[in-house]
Amino acid sequence: MSRAGLWAKTIAGGLLMVVGGPALVQYIRPTDEELRKRYNPDLRKRSTEQGERRAQEFDDYVNKLKHWSKSDKSIWYAAQEELDQKQAALEAQRAQEKEQTRTQREEMRKEMLGEK
Repeated sequence: MSRAGLWAKTIAGGLLMVVGGPALVQYIRPTDEELRKRYNPDLRKRSTEQGERRAQEFDDYVNKLKHWSKSDKSIWYAAQEELDQKQAALEAQRAQEKEQTRTQREEMRKEMLGEK
């Protein structure tokens, strides 16, 4: 066998692996629709119900990332600051609700003592 023939076989084998391998994988891989058809009916129903919500959550997250990336700070610091602000707002709301509850109890106590 000549050297040219050996090189031709080597190149042909390499091309077969480089092109044929991914083509075979693409051929045998099921599509998303085929995978959904194999789902349990309950899972399929739940997946379709939650699909839009998950897509919206992902879009919201991507928009937050875009907003954080506009900052001159690191995305991680910007995300932590937003989380801290939300936590502070939640604590302030809880404190306000606690104060309202305390005020209502005081008014009820005064009403009860005034009636007796």
